[in-house]
Amino acid sequence: MEYKFTIDKFQGPLDLLLHLIKESDIDIFDINISEITQQYLNYIDSMEKLNLNIDSEYLVMAAELIEMKSRELLPNETSESDDDYEESPKDNLINRLIEYQKYKDLSLEFKNLESNRKLMYSKLPSELNEFKSDEVILDDVSLDDLLKAFMEFQKRKEFDKPLNTVVTRKEYSVHVRCNDIMKNLRKKGNMKFEELFEIKSKDYVVVTFLAILDLAKNGKLKIKQDRNLDEITLSII
Repeated sequence: MEYKFTIDKFQGPLDLLLHLIKESDIDIFDINISEITQQYLNYIDSMEKLNLNIDSEYLVMAAELIEMKSRELLPNETSESDDDYEESPKDNLINRLIEYQKYKDLSLEFKNLESNRKLMYSKLPSELNEFKSDEVILDDVSLDDLLKAFMEFQKRKEFDKPLNTVVTRKEYSVHVRCNDIMKNLRKKGNMKFEELFEIKSKDYVVVTFLAILDLAKNGKLKIKQDRNLDEITLSII
C-alpha cells in the first residue's frame, strides 16, 4: 500500500505555495518570484531544523524556484524570432497554481456534497410484478385509482420534506401488516383508505400499500369507491 506523507497540513508543494501567496495577501498573477522563493526556502529550512522528513517533490519545487529566481536576475535575452513563443517558467508556475486551486475548490465541493448525501435515506426500487393482477380491484375501482389515491396521500403528507431528526430504522413485514389490517377491519367493519396509514414513515406506508394489494389479490379485501375522486373504503369480503 502506498502512503502519502505531507509536510504539516500541506498536500504537496503547490499547496504550500498557495498558502504562502494567501499569507502574503497577493494575487496569483502578481507573485514576485524572488519573494515567494525566499518564503518557500525559509519554510523548507524550518522543517529541516525540526528534523522532519521532506518529500522529494518539495525539494524539486525548491530547485525550480531557485532556477526561476536566477533567470530573473540575469539580463534579458532578445529572441531572434518573435514567432517562436515559449511560455516562461513563471507563467507556467502561475498556470499550475490556478489549475491546482480549481481542483482544490472542486474537491471541497465534492466533500460537502458527500456530507449532505449522508443525511439522506434511499431505498432500492421494489419489484411489484407479483402483486399485479387484472382482477384484483372490485366494485369499479381500478388499480390506477388506488395508485392515484396513494400518490395524493403521499403529497399531502410531504414525505420528501427533509427531517432534522435522528431516525431509528424499524423493519416492517407485509405478512404482519396484512394480519393487522384484517384485524382492524374485523373490529370496524370497514375503513377509509387513508386510515390504514396511521404511521407516517416511508417504510410503513410502502409496506401497508403492498399489504392492501396482497389482500385484494388473494380475494380477502373489498375495495370500493362510490364515485370518481370520492374516498376509497375497504372491507372484508
